[in-house]
Amino acid sequence: MDGLLSLVIPVYNEADSLEPLVAEIDEALAAYGSPYEIVFVDDGSTDRSFPVMKGLAEARDDVRVVKLRRNFGKAAALSHGFAAARGDYIVTMDGDRQDDPAEIPNLTAPLMEGYDLVSGWKQRRQDPINKTLPSRFFNWTVRKASGIPLHDFNCGLKSYKRDVIETISIYGELHRYIPVVAAQAGFQVTEVKVSHRRRTAGQSKYGWQRYMRGYLDLLTVMFLGRYQHRPQHLFGGFGTLLIFIGVLVELYLTIDKLVFGNPIGQRPLLLLGALFIIVGVQLLSLGLIGELIANSRARRGPDPTQVAVLLEPGRPEATPESAAGDGGEAASPDAAGAAAQP
Repeated sequence: MDGLLSLVIPVYNEADSLEPLVAEIDEALAAYGSPYEIVFVDDGSTDRSFPVMKGLAEARDDVRVVKLRRNFGKAAALSHGFAAARGDYIVTMDGDRQDDPAEIPNLTAPLMEGYDLVSGWKQRRQDPINKTLPSRFFNWTVRKASGIPLHDFNCGLKSYKRDVIETISIYGELHRYIPVVAAQAGFQVTEVKVSHRRRTAGQSKYGWQRYMRGYLDLLTVMFLGRYQHRPQHLFGGFGTLLIFIGVLVELYLTIDKLVFGNPIGQRPLLLLGALFIIVGVQLLSLGLIGELIANSRARRGPDPTQVAVLLEPGRPEATPESAAGDGGEAASPDAAGAAAQP
């Protein structure tokens, strides 16, 4: 592989794992054939993690450390790590040594075959059943909802081309859905099987609460990916359906009153029909407001991040950003659809 490889490693209270992890990385990449750097992100550790990382950075010229003011979560830590990474290719892994650095060459090989993001698929996962069973159900749900046939969306071992991290944005706890966000942006996504090891130091930072937050984040990702530029298709669709049902209910009650003479003033169905109509009108209005926002954004011009390559007569192949830097102006071609392959 030509170019610098950056290893981005978020860390939260993993002091005993860091030095052995760096030794394993050196051993795994000894015959890699390309230079590499290690970017640690201290996500507000309260143990000795930062002094250990600082010592590694002072002893080596290929270790860099980003220290956050407090624990902001993995998505924020990854974002800061991506911003600090200088490599053409980026590999993320957890700092608890459950991810095996020996998998890095296997993880980066598909990048040379045209893929943009490679996600690890943990085999023989070395975690208790109270983590593995919910994780399987979570991955099944995300796979069905997104249509992306990956088996392990939340695996810490992933490799990226630089274009991916410069295009997508993650916040909150959307790190679980990086493959989904990347595929929605038109990048080629695949997965490779990786080994998983038992934790030897420290404690797990995850509890059952993350699954509830994860499903709420899934709704966010699905909405932003499918309806960000056409919100009326979502809100207007539900609104029209509710209005239609409400009108049918009220029409039925009107016929029941006028034709058959039955009283309807105290019937709950009357209030239900009116509620459907009111909520439907509100959803339609919300969709129109969303369309106004989307239209305002569209007036700024096409999104340059949707274009992968720009070809112009008499000019070498370039990205839209580099062409804009030269003062060029070009129309945006249709972005290719996401192609996720297992």
